[in-house]
Amino acid sequence: MKRYWLLALLSLGLSFGIPLLLGGPELLPVLTRLEPPWLLLLLAMILLGWNLNACRLRLLAGGTGTRISHLRALGILVSTEFAICATPGGTGGPVTYTWLLRQDGLPATRSLALYAVDQFMDMLFFLAALLSISLYWLLIPADLPYHWELLTLGCILVAGLATSILLVHRYRLVLLVTGRILRLFRLSPATRRRMARAILEFRRNLQMVRCFRRWRLLTIYLLCTGHWLLRYSVLYLAIRGLGSTISWSYALLVQMFSLTAGHLTLLPGGSGGAEFSGSLLLATYLDPATAAAAVLIWRFVTFYWYLIAGAPVFSLMAGLPLWRRLNSDTR
Repeated sequence: MKRYWLLALLSLGLSFGIPLLLGGPELLPVLTRLEPPWLLLLLAMILLGWNLNACRLRLLAGGTGTRISHLRALGILVSTEFAICATPGGTGGPVTYTWLLRQDGLPATRSLALYAVDQFMDMLFFLAALLSISLYWLLIPADLPYHWELLTLGCILVAGLATSILLVHRYRLVLLVTGRILRLFRLSPATRRRMARAILEFRRNLQMVRCFRRWRLLTIYLLCTGHWLLRYSVLYLAIRGLGSTISWSYALLVQMFSLTAGHLTLLPGGSGGAEFSGSLLLATYLDPATAAAAVLIWRFVTFYWYLIAGAPVFSLMAGLPLWRRLNSDTR
């Protein structure tokens, strides 16, 4: 527990310290430019996004015959977002998701399958967004640096989508590769057999999701799109609230790349990497103080607020037993 709190303090220190260092003494005067209505608008967008995700969860669970109230689904989503932000690499997200859905009668493997479909929809949106941005930049040329970001993010998304499709259509190959990897760690044959059975059960539940009606899958994807459009408009509107402007497409790309870089730090919420890369990319068009202030506002709305609002919801719905499990999993 002590080790975890030290990690959390380091994460928050980097998250605040990097913008303060890069913004310098002009950071606080720039922050005062953001009027309260702008901040309330950004928080309202996050709340609306959470509700869209709650509708998405209800549709996913409803496709398996499980009914969840909107308030319950909203609580599960807020708790999961809190766990993602509070654990290194977001590892607590799927654990919290499956733990809470199991209380509604969904087995762990089926809950993980729903979580995988949820992530698959997210990757589809990101890939579509990257393709749209690329097409937009080709049709309307602009002096935009860092085109390698598109290639890097595109390769990551394609790899993730390919792995998901491979698990469904070439699961025997996945089992074979997984078995050989597990042998390198000298796991017992019984453990390897249990993991193989878990993979097969996971795949079976994914197959069940494939039987969803098209209108259900389309509605889930549209809700996913609405959520991410709201969330990825936060940085753009934060910059507008500070009296500056950049293109919406570039703001979206900055957020995607910064969050990807943040995951590499393996700190809760991607602290350090997200702030540094975000400030660096924004400094191409904004002065250092404005860039740092925009990143600080963006991180408050999409990271600190998730912790502040999510902590009481997580405590109420999951409680101390799950928190102890998350702590043990991050050691």
